[in-house]
Amino acid sequence: MSLIVQKFGGTSVANAERIFNVAGIVTDTYNKGNDVVVVVSAQGDTTDDLIAKGNEINPNASKRERDMLVSAGEQISIALLAMAIEKLGYPVVSLLGWQAGFQTSSAHTTARIKRVIPNRIRKELDKKCIVIVAGFQGLSRYDDITTLGRGGSDTSAVAIAAAMHADLCQIYTDVEGVYTADPRLVKNAKKLKAISYDEMLELATLGAQVLNNRSVEMAKKYNIELEVLSSLVKAPGTIVKETGKMEKMLISGVAKDTDIARISIVGVPDQPGFAFKIFSKLASKNINVDIILQSIGHNGKKDISFTIPKDRAEDAEKLVNEYADAIGAKEIIINTEVAKISIVGAGMESHAGVATKMFEALYDAQINIQMIATSEIKVSVLIDKKDAERAVTAIHEKFFEQ
Repeated sequence: MSLIVQKFGGTSVANAERIFNVAGIVTDTYNKGNDVVVVVSAQGDTTDDLIAKGNEINPNASKRERDMLVSAGEQISIALLAMAIEKLGYPVVSLLGWQAGFQTSSAHTTARIKRVIPNRIRKELDKKCIVIVAGFQGLSRYDDITTLGRGGSDTSAVAIAAAMHADLCQIYTDVEGVYTADPRLVKNAKKLKAISYDEMLELATLGAQVLNNRSVEMAKKYNIELEVLSSLVKAPGTIVKETGKMEKMLISGVAKDTDIARISIVGVPDQPGFAFKIFSKLASKNINVDIILQSIGHNGKKDISFTIPKDRAEDAEKLVNEYADAIGAKEIIINTEVAKISIVGAGMESHAGVATKMFEALYDAQINIQMIATSEIKVSVLIDKKDAERAVTAIHEKFFEQ
């Protein structure tokens, strides 16, 4: 007998038909003699709808009350799925995050899981119940409901798998696994049989929307084997695990991220300490900085450009303006019409010319590169947002179809 954790996203439980489809997957797993814990997201666009309703009432509402509001989406999902499984004749119980033992930090809307104490889950499994847990949420030390941020249900599922030493954690989604590019964008994208934690983490961080990056970090830390597969098509998925003994592909995938902004600070003093001061201010407000480009100084001045998440552009602009004005920077330029295109692959470490091949694909497509960042297993470029889909297609064709 194995313990299997299964997570289903919002599209998988979007309506009654799909809820009964999920109930069938869960009960099939249970009928094979497994203990089953299911983590569920809010239905379809429920979270977005709840946020819109909240904004109608008070767009400046506290983050605590926002958490109280959006956490209701998962409560609806777990109850409906439990009702479906009951109707099929199986023992089942649904639990909110706090009932399942999720203890988090008190950072509302972006809480971190501190620990999972799954005593209630174990008791219900001992009764031979299927246990359904609301993803994306927990309880702070102040007994307030918190949420984990977008994609938090993936992290909830992996956290349960880690706390209970599960044999497998399956992430069900609307695609059949992890592909070399978004199959909805690139028709010849290829499904991977397996991918390493490091490669999956890079792809998740760089815009591939299959897995939440925090869930991959946790899976790697606790050596949890993940399987990404479709809830709509019965087919083997992609295994995410340590694949060091496997033959490494040159690159594993191409990712696109259009939810970013570029900030350029023009004409700042060419003297020590400026970069530290500006980036420390951004870090103090939890604004993540990604690609950074600094020009060679001329006439006592230099330019610095960097990328940040688009939803933090307004906050970052305010911080940068406050400091840049004080030291007499010439201009601050904010550009939200940019995209980051990345290639990821452990095989890059032992193959020269990978970046050149990527740049050649962009040159052939007449797409201009604004900024470049590299590591051992990734190359990222910043381009105009309008060219993003063409760039992904061109790069994928260069690496996988020639």
